Amino acid sequence: MEYRLLGRSGLKVSTITMGTMTFGGVGWAKTVGDLGVKEAKKLVDMCIDAGVNLLDTADVYSQGASEEILGEIIGGPRKNGVLIATKARFPMGPGVNDAGSSRQHLIQACEASLKRMKTDVIDLYQLHEWDGQTPLEETMEALDTLVRQGKVRYIGCSNFSGWHIMKALGVSERDKRERFVSQQIHYTLEARDAENELVPISIDQSLGILIWSPIAGGLLSGKHRRNQATPEGTRQFAGWTEPPIRDENRLWNIVDTLVEIADGRGVSAAQVALAWLIGRKGVTSVIIGGRTKAQFKDNLASADLKLTDEERKRLDDVSLQPLMYPYWHQRNTASDRLSEADLALIGPHLAK
Repeated sequence: MEYRLLGRSGLKVSTITMGTMTFGGVGWAKTVGDLGVKEAKKLVDMCIDAGVNLLDTADVYSQGASEEILGEIIGGPRKNGVLIATKARFPMGPGVNDAGSSRQHLIQACEASLKRMKTDVIDLYQLHEWDGQTPLEETMEALDTLVRQGKVRYIGCSNFSGWHIMKALGVSERDKRERFVSQQIHYTLEARDAENELVPISIDQSLGILIWSPIAGGLLSGKHRRNQATPEGTRQFAGWTEPPIRDENRLWNIVDTLVEIADGRGVSAAQVALAWLIGRKGVTSVIIGGRTKAQFKDNLASADLKLTDEERKRLDDVSLQPLMYPYWHQRNTASDRLSEADLALIGPHLAK
């Protein structure tokens, strides 16, 4: 297992993070899993034994049950340097202030998460989604307060747009508040939209990147194939709708390439998809999830899989998306003065 610095911090995290959305099975989360303490502990132990040092959850997963199960497993004095990341922002009750990124909600949510997880500190506290109604000054002050109180060590965001992140970083710098060390985003071979703004921002601003649903909810696992029925037991069979697929033919071309490379290497398509991400510039860690030991064992093996340059090129080419404006214009007229962050997106298009 490799360990990388999380953004502009001295904290090192494993290139694979364990996701816990399958813990609990309450409400909408039952679609993805309903593991109890006993089954979840086996998977947590398996990941820790493999070198994973970051466990990611959120208060909204099973309405707090995921955090509670995690607390039953690793609550109290933590061993093996295990780090806990959780998130807040979504509704956790019927009240008008039981959601959002206000000072009221974030402080209340943090204290509730600490209690559920039976810990006195959250290593990485992330805003789960953008809140366009709360001033960022209030949000960043609340997060800064939690760090200064010793309840949180680092802060991050998730599912923000580029301008959201830059505005937040600007507020932190101006007001001398704690700044985000990371962003948690959706980024896969099928969904490379993050390369437009989010990946370049991470490179330019030294933000770590944690990737949720790195095999697209199982769509890139090799179980789903062109012109075949959706397999029983999968998220899609249960009605899960993320991520949205806008070009099915492109998806199946990507899957076909993944399977061809995987068969040639004697590994799974999921391992190839994960290894491609782990090797992408700016990426810190991919968050894997599942319901069985077999799924985790397979995904964990991707930490040691190194793709060849030729394999990477095949995957890059089959999944490359056309440049949006203003990037196609920058490719045509500004290629003489592009930064490293610019080239993360535009570079592959310069020879085309």
